[in-house]
Amino acid sequence: MHGFLERVKNPQLVIGLVAALFFIPFLGQIHLFDWDEINFAESAREMILTGNYTQVQVNFQPFWEKPPLFFWLQSLSMQLFGVNEFAARFPNALCGIASLLLLFQLGKKYVNKRFGLIWSLLYFGSFLPHLYFKSGIIDPVFNLFIFTALFYLIETIRSRRNHYKNAALSGLFTGLAILTKGPVGLLIVLLTFLVYWISTRFKKVSSLKVIALYALTTFGVSFFWFGFEVIKNGPWFLVEFIQYQIALFSEPVAGHKQPIYYHFVVVFLGCFPMSIFALRALRKKLSLSDKKAANFFKRWMVYLFWVVMILFTI
Repeated sequence: MHGFLERVKNPQLVIGLVAALFFIPFLGQIHLFDWDEINFAESAREMILTGNYTQVQVNFQPFWEKPPLFFWLQSLSMQLFGVNEFAARFPNALCGIASLLLLFQLGKKYVNKRFGLIWSLLYFGSFLPHLYFKSGIIDPVFNLFIFTALFYLIETIRSRRNHYKNAALSGLFTGLAILTKGPVGLLIVLLTFLVYWISTRFKKVSSLKVIALYALTTFGVSFFWFGFEVIKNGPWFLVEFIQYQIALFSEPVAGHKQPIYYHFVVVFLGCFPMSIFALRALRKKLSLSDKKAANFFKRWMVYLFWVVMILFTI
């Protein structure tokens, strides 16, 4: 296995082709079966019918649960492939390809090419991520934006090279996460950063200019929908949306009530076999040529894991 991985000439091409081969074919062979799949596809279909691309609807009634970015992707896909199951799921198939390529690049950057291939293939072979990339739910796109935003934030703090560029890119993907799933996108990034900052005993991590650039970029991307909707139709839709988001955190709405251990069980079983390796990695110190950078990245990933698990358990 080691020799084969080392001999791969163009790993990005191999990963992309394998992912496309498994994620794209037969997307439309099974009817939409998940409650969220059905609602999201219907919202995208109604966007096309009504021409209203700023206010998400279900059954032509306001749908406060999610911002419109994912539905824009589905609407575009439906305009290309028709209103069907394939079109509703196609954005996540592309997201799956992009996610595997990103994991390879990060694994190669922080460890080596072999590690990047193993990481991407383990993620590819894990049950729940594989299923998600063949679905029409919102999580794969949101996860990709959050993960990418944190990567650029990590690089902003870790390296002084290109820190303005990295801060802007982190703000860009944070804004896209907000447009995909609402304020929780910003909350995950900020809480993960806060945990890291506490771990440093509140040492200075960057300049005010870099922080301001991140904040302005995040605001600017988010304003693309939040601001435009208020300017176009007044604040009522946005006010209702924010009130619903608050309700998601304060009471069990939309069938989100589960036992406290629910997400831990889902992640462990759903991400098998990758979850086994992840548990081992949490207890293992790295011995790498670029140990400092790799351990810094791993440290952030541990913080991200606990922030996400605790936040969504709440």
